[in-house]
Amino acid sequence: MPLAKTIHRLGGLENTNSYVRFYLALVGALGWELVPAIPPELMLLPNWFFINIYEMSSWTRGIVIPMAILSAIRPDWRLPERARVDELFKNPAHKAAAFDWSEKTISWKNFFLALDRAFKVYEKLPWKPFRQRALREAKRWVLEHIERTEGLAAIYPAMMNSIFALMAVGLGPDDPLTRREIQEFSRFEIEEANTIRLQPCVSPVWDTCIAMVSLEEAGVAPDHPELVKAAEWILAKQILGTGDWQVKNKDGEPGGWAFEFRNDHYPDVDDTAFVLMALQRVKYPDEKRMEAAIRRGIQWLLSMQNRDGGWGAFDRDNDRRFICNIPFADHNAMIDPSTADVTARVLECLGRFGWSAGHPALQRAVKFLLKDQCDDGSWFGRWGVNYVYGTSGVLRSLETVSLNAKDYCQRAATWLKSVQKPDGSFGESLLSYHVESSKGQGNSTASQTAWGLIGLLAATEPGDPAALQAAEYLVTQQTTTARGAKQTSPVPASRAFSI
Repeated sequence: MPLAKTIHRLGGLENTNSYVRFYLALVGALGWELVPAIPPELMLLPNWFFINIYEMSSWTRGIVIPMAILSAIRPDWRLPERARVDELFKNPAHKAAAFDWSEKTISWKNFFLALDRAFKVYEKLPWKPFRQRALREAKRWVLEHIERTEGLAAIYPAMMNSIFALMAVGLGPDDPLTRREIQEFSRFEIEEANTIRLQPCVSPVWDTCIAMVSLEEAGVAPDHPELVKAAEWILAKQILGTGDWQVKNKDGEPGGWAFEFRNDHYPDVDDTAFVLMALQRVKYPDEKRMEAAIRRGIQWLLSMQNRDGGWGAFDRDNDRRFICNIPFADHNAMIDPSTADVTARVLECLGRFGWSAGHPALQRAVKFLLKDQCDDGSWFGRWGVNYVYGTSGVLRSLETVSLNAKDYCQRAATWLKSVQKPDGSFGESLLSYHVESSKGQGNSTASQTAWGLIGLLAATEPGDPAALQAAEYLVTQQTTTARGAKQTSPVPASRAFSI
């Protein structure tokens, strides 16, 4: 079988992560003994304990808590006996290869692997004193977090798992709640010809803000009806209710925005900063409403600053790296620590509202960014691909607070120039997240080139040849309009971008 050969070449089923194994076990194609334990008793651990559900990233909670319900109930959804995957193991005698012990005897990995073995023994016991209470807590959490959102966490893995979990606890596909989750989930389906695929989520708030800032940068009047209409829509999306972020941020007042149409439990720092920048230049008729929304948004951003001076996406101080060694944490996104790209977005936002580099919050942010800078001058970008994006965002933010002439900015600009292609473009692939030598390497794209150009404009002198060359590339690559006419710059690119 060609598929089996490909899987064997990639390491076999024994090298798949815990989520692949979980879904195969859910339909009986794999034994549960090969799946890391996800005990619902996690729900009973207090928030002050060194491991609890709120030390996991917000998206991990949304994914894992329904999985814990399923892991405990193990519904009988088996496929026919002939539907097996045994032939996909490259070495059938070593099926648990992905969860081998670490060579370092005393390590967090071995600690959690030992705990996993203990939980597997616990699963076989006839009496589990805390199981029913844990399941009730898990079910309550899921039901509460489905409210005020368009599907659990408004992301595809959490929504899919919630549908399975609801069915496992007895709410069939025709139950109003399950049916609603299925309907929300189906909105992520993209059908083309004979294919169907799922997008992970939708991004209307983010997309609207990018469009607004683009129009504003292009010189559209601040009171233009379309900008005012977009601002009205954005203002209505501000989240003024409770959310998971309050577990670790007890003093902050609500005021953030989410990525999706509705995801009230999870406003995020990145979107909120971009929203505020988009709203700043709009001449909105109700000035008091606009001022109040912006004030609440900025206050929420400040309250979310981590103790290390940076910002994460959804939670504050969600940075206990040792829990990334939990066996079911192998999706590489177990925590939500400070990152350069999100920190830069907040720094740029505050700078655009007139905050100086001398403000204590900004000083702490800059200190974090300097500590996070790579030796070659670049910055890692978690929420975009990757070093070109991260470096560009940081340079833009430092320019906003007039720190762009610093040595660390010049080193970053030098790195950008070092990965710029001869035609002026930039490109970087997802491989850069795993292979350091691929930093800044990949097929040229307009988005990567735009990011590179933004960074160069922020850190170099007006008329810098590298920036002009990147601008020239973008102008020549611009696509045709709906009318079929080729868009051209009204002045030569070398002058249009010599700012």
